[in-house]
Amino acid sequence: MLKILITISSIIVLIISAFGLLTNNHDLLPYMFLFLSLSMLLLGLLEFKRNRRVGWILVSVFIVTFFVFITELF
Repeated sequence: MLKILITISSIIVLIISAFGLLTNNHDLLPYMFLFLSLSMLLLGLLEFKRNRRVGWILVSVFIVTFFVFITELF
């Protein structure tokens, strides 16, 4: 279930970023950061389930990208 959510959020990030690059429209950029942060959080949770330390790095990347999402909105 977690891997499916990771895949879906990663595909959404790819679609939004490709759309932004091809059309030079950056209105959807905050939402790309939202789904990127969700991907990092889900990857971090998956690594915590596997008892790996890289989960901490992924959760910290989630915090940074979520902060970027919040600042891009306002």
